Amino acid sequence: MSATTATRDDLKSTAGTREERLRHGRDRRKHLSRSKLGVLGLKKRDFDPIAVLLAATEGRVPALLPTKYKRMSASPFAFFRGAVSIMAADLAREPHTGLIVQLCGDAHVQNMGCFETPDGRVVFDINDFDETIAGPWEWDVKRMATSIVLAGSESDHNRSGCAAAAETFVRAYCENLEALADQPVLVAARHQIHRLKKAQTISAALRQAQRANPADLTRKYTENGARGQIRFKKVDGILWRIVGRHRQEILESLPLFRESLPSERLHLFDFFRPLDVAFKVVGTGSVGLRDYVVLMEGNGRGDPLFLQIKQEVASAYARYLSHRPGHQGLRVADGQRKIQPISDLLLGWTRIGEHDFLVRQLNDHKVSLDLEQLKGRGLDDLAAIAGELLARGHARSGDPVAIKGYIGNCAKALGSILKYAEAYADLTRADFERFQKAIKDGRIKVAS
Repeated sequence: MSATTATRDDLKSTAGTREERLRHGRDRRKHLSRSKLGVLGLKKRDFDPIAVLLAATEGRVPALLPTKYKRMSASPFAFFRGAVSIMAADLAREPHTGLIVQLCGDAHVQNMGCFETPDGRVVFDINDFDETIAGPWEWDVKRMATSIVLAGSESDHNRSGCAAAAETFVRAYCENLEALADQPVLVAARHQIHRLKKAQTISAALRQAQRANPADLTRKYTENGARGQIRFKKVDGILWRIVGRHRQEILESLPLFRESLPSERLHLFDFFRPLDVAFKVVGTGSVGLRDYVVLMEGNGRGDPLFLQIKQEVASAYARYLSHRPGHQGLRVADGQRKIQPISDLLLGWTRIGEHDFLVRQLNDHKVSLDLEQLKGRGLDDLAAIAGELLARGHARSGDPVAIKGYIGNCAKALGSILKYAEAYADLTRADFERFQKAIKDGRIKVAS
């Protein structure tokens, strides 16, 4: 089976008995042996990675692309974060297992962080789903493992330390996937990660997130306007107010967002009224996409809501998978709900003009990890948790029994994926040099 023929029909294994599903997974080794999971196949690479990167700009604001490329130029890992289109093309060149899950899509260490759940708890989990799509489980695992190698290099780990952390991640994925496959289906779907507070890096992030609140954003992004009404202020290169017809178009998208909410959440949203609108530049891979923030007020000035309306375009993997075009905001919200047992209280979608948008809270105690926090034991601790989180997401959205059948004894799959991750990290470093040369030659323009 090639990457272009993978469909949800591959999930038909879930219709059989447990023994049939295990056998289905083992049978997939005939198509792709576990040793071949480690094959990168550079001789088959028949595309220019920089051309692929430059082509992945459909729907973005051209004036912001130099800012995206500037952020990507900081390091090989920063480049990797913004170049998911290149890795998607590389993954699609090789055969895959045909065991389909809901991919996170852009699985890397800085797409995990803290956020607040609808019941008020602060959790640590995957927190970016822009690239989510149904695809083969190993694509997520390979991308996350590669990110651990690259992030480890950037946080002062040597090559063996990076490889050890990537091994920790893959082993945690295999062991937790197997454990979830052996649990009752609904128990596995509700699985909670219990080791978070034991990991010093994650525990520190959770404490920071618990201290965060909407008042922090009020101080950071707002000021008193005419007649004392609160409004957004300009933050150079990051945030600026939107006025006039453009502002009205954004506010007119809120009724459609309202329709996307479950009735009990719709009731809560109706207590808020909009005060102001701004444009915000976010992330690395997301730079160039339209990202609006609506400042709203509930029970007075002490009850602000920052509603993020983020443009979504087709997943970088869509062209390589049997994916029917649809509302891209709905794709992201639906994918997040399949992967996670809990999500943003106000997660929904809308449309503005010809573009699709995901809607969520900008501030729900969100905190992301800094690479400085990965020094020492931090990288290995994060790798173990990443493996458990990804295993849970795949168990919820795919067939963990079939994947367990394919993996079997973890050692062979682990060795192959580790081999792939180290090779792809080296390839990313080479692509980063090509990227820097393209900047020097004027092929790519970066912000000053």
